[in-house]
Amino acid sequence: MLIVEDEPIVALGLEDLIEDAGGRSLSAERLDDALAMIAEHPFELAILDINVHGHRSYPVATMLSALGVPFIFATGYGDALHPLEFEAIPTIVKPYSLADIERAIERL
Repeated sequence: MLIVEDEPIVALGLEDLIEDAGGRSLSAERLDDALAMIAEHPFELAILDINVHGHRSYPVATMLSALGVPFIFATGYGDALHPLEFEAIPTIVKPYSLADIERAIERL
């Protein structure tokens, strides 16, 4: 799983949740790092913080979509209004739990 999150503590917590559930993850704190990771690794799923260092993660979402990789958005600002192409993508609100992530994945 790819995690795109600019807050290290949040990313570490999410990595722990994924590991506790038996999964593996790689994290990127910057959008350009995430794009490079996608080009190098075959991901099965991604969780994208919407606001990463003041920039929207939609370029990462576009690349994942082009590759057929499912993803969910995460935000600390409540439910986000996404561009039309991403309005059906599930969004989880921080702080989230493993159950929140699982429900969002089921919606995919």
